[in-house]
Amino acid sequence: MSDRISGDAAPRIAMFGGTFDPVHLGHLRSAVELRECLALDRVHMLPAHVPPHREAPGVSAAERLAMLEAGIGDTPGLVADARELDRDGPSYSGETLASLRRDYGEQARLVMSVGMDAFLRLHEWREPQRLFELAHVVVIERPGHRGPLPAALARLVAGREAADAEALLRRPAGGVLHVRLPSRMAISATGLRTRLAAGRSVRYLLPEAVEDYVRSRNLYRSLEPSG
Repeated sequence: MSDRISGDAAPRIAMFGGTFDPVHLGHLRSAVELRECLALDRVHMLPAHVPPHREAPGVSAAERLAMLEAGIGDTPGLVADARELDRDGPSYSGETLASLRRDYGEQARLVMSVGMDAFLRLHEWREPQRLFELAHVVVIERPGHRGPLPAALARLVAGREAADAEALLRRPAGGVLHVRLPSRMAISATGLRTRLAAGRSVRYLLPEAVEDYVRSRNLYRSLEPSG
C-alpha cells in the first residue's frame, strides 16, 4: 500500500481509539482491515486516558500503551499514539481530531472510526458537530446492529452518508460511511479480563507479545472482573 504522507496527494489518516484494556486481536485485525478498506496511510491507535463514556481502565495508562506497542509490533501503517494519555482529564475525541488535523494539515483525509454502539450515541458526545468539521466518521458495523437512528442523531448525520470510501475521501471531512470489515472477530476485552482474573487461557485471543507482557507483570489477576 502506498504512503501519501511524503508525496503530493493528501494523506489518509484514521483515528482508532479505545481503552485497549487489554488490546486484543479483534482490535488489531479491525485496524488492519480498516486501513485496507479505506486505502489509508496510517491508523493511529489511541489509548484513552479517561474515557468519558465508560468505566475507567483497570490497569495503568503506561501499561495499556506498552501492551498496544507490543501488539502492533512492526505492523505496517499502525501507530501506537500516546497523545490522549499526555492530556489531563477526559479523552474527548474533538481535541484528539484537532491535534491530528494540526499534524497532517487541512487537506488530509481524516477519519474517526467508531463501532455501531458508539455511533448510536454520537449526538450525546461533546460538540458532535465539531467532529464533522474535523473528520469523517466511519462506522464499523456488526451483524444485527443496524436499526432506526435516534432522532437527534438522524438530524446530525442527515446528508452526510457516502456511497463508498472513494466518495467519502474526496473531501477532508464531513461525511459518514458504514463499513463491514471481513473478519469481525467477536473478542471482548471484558471477557478477556474475566479469563485472566480466573487464570484461564487467552491463547489466540491476544497477540503473543501482549500475552507475554500480561503474564510477566501478573496483570488483571488481582482485579475483580468488571463490566
